[in-house]
Amino acid sequence: MLLIPAIDIKDGKCVRLRQGKMEDETIYSDKPIDVAQRWANEGARRIHIV
Repeated sequence: MLLIPAIDIKDGKCVRLRQGKMEDETIYSDKPIDVAQRWANEGARRIHIV
């Protein structure tokens, strides 16, 4: 099985949108590249960027 982590980016930050609503977001990081690097360090061969 291949798991592909997803990173959602809005205004240059990693976010999660509540029910897809652009105005209802949770910010997880100001540095998406750091999040991507963490996934890569954990063995991710692909990352889905949204």
